[in-house]
Amino acid sequence: MASLKELKNRITSVNSTKKITKAMQMVAAAKLRRAQEAAELARPYAEKMNAVVANLSNSMTGPDAPRMLIGTGKSERYLLVVATADRGLCGGFNTNIVRRARERISELLREGKSVEIITVGKKGYEQLKRLYADKIVERIELRDVKKIDSATAGRIGTSIRTRFEAGEFDVCQIISAEFVNVMTQKPQTQTIIPAREAIDDSVPRPDLKGALYEYEPDEESILEALLPRYVDTVILSSLLENAAGEMGARMAAMDSATRNAGELIDKLNLEYNRTRQAKITTELIEIIAGAEAV
Repeated sequence: MASLKELKNRITSVNSTKKITKAMQMVAAAKLRRAQEAAELARPYAEKMNAVVANLSNSMTGPDAPRMLIGTGKSERYLLVVATADRGLCGGFNTNIVRRARERISELLREGKSVEIITVGKKGYEQLKRLYADKIVERIELRDVKKIDSATAGRIGTSIRTRFEAGEFDVCQIISAEFVNVMTQKPQTQTIIPAREAIDDSVPRPDLKGALYEYEPDEESILEALLPRYVDTVILSSLLENAAGEMGARMAAMDSATRNAGELIDKLNLEYNRTRQAKITTELIEIIAGAEAV
């Protein structure tokens, strides 16, 4: 049985931990509101960009179509962009994304495909390097970024486009989390290149009301200029969804940790009081026994 001093020290220690987790929960809640707003504001733009690219690509077929739209015509070499957080203490958020990435990598390797990985976020790199260190070609950390914006997405998009133009891969996919609500963040896999495979047909396209449009310049020239921005938009949307999901997961994890610490403190206080009462009872018995012996 622990002594009263040991129990008191443990109660003090757990109480300090409770204060820290409570503070982290409040900070995550404040950041979540901003991150959620940013993710929700980015969705209409991403959907509209998807619709525009889908509308323009309808008539683009054959070898004259932009390579970023139709790809190389093969699917032997894959580049996977795994986006996680730079920090932990957010429950299973990072682990779920990495698990999805491992499943996808294993699936591609079983099919005889070659795989290269770009990790965005420190936690993804730390977990994937244990099994796939030789496949990681680039790592990008977000801790030095004050906020996730188009410049951050453009940096990642430029790296992807440079590798594609150099012929290093045929298909590029990004694995991240979709923010559903505070308690739910779903890992998802999105194709970036070729863009035609990434176009979501469920997104409503512009209603032309029977009108015929003539593009100036032609569709190919517009897509050549628009597709790099489309890639950056998909990356930016994924990073914003990730940021909101990370804060939601951290808030939920810290709330659970705070409640668990409170329950542990109650148990320790109960044990402390019982131990103290037992000690007092023992001392009384010894005093009474000594008095009777005299």
